[in-house]
Amino acid sequence: MSTHHNLPFAGEDLWREPIAKALRRVVDPEVSLSIVDVGLIYGVDVSQEKVHVRMTMTSAACPVTDMLLDEVHAELEQVLPKETAVEVELVWEPPWTPERMSDNARRLMHW
Repeated sequence: MSTHHNLPFAGEDLWREPIAKALRRVVDPEVSLSIVDVGLIYGVDVSQEKVHVRMTMTSAACPVTDMLLDEVHAELEQVLPKETAVEVELVWEPPWTPERMSDNARRLMHW
């Protein structure tokens, strides 16, 4: 698995950029930053049949969890072949910490 701009990715390289761009279009409305920059994406595994995304939230009480999960599905479905399944798994381990944020996100949030 390699990391591309704060995005842990395993699979065919031809999907790396379209998937990264799709996930960067999903913005956490609480901080107005992409979920990739916030560090919510723990991993993307791409196979011929499926894209499996493991992601978390900054808190289990996050009020926009369902919205973000739906947006991840919608953005990925726009860039993937119709026959490719999208699976988004919400994980809590390891817990999210501010260290997962991109340098740019930390700067913007003054962390």
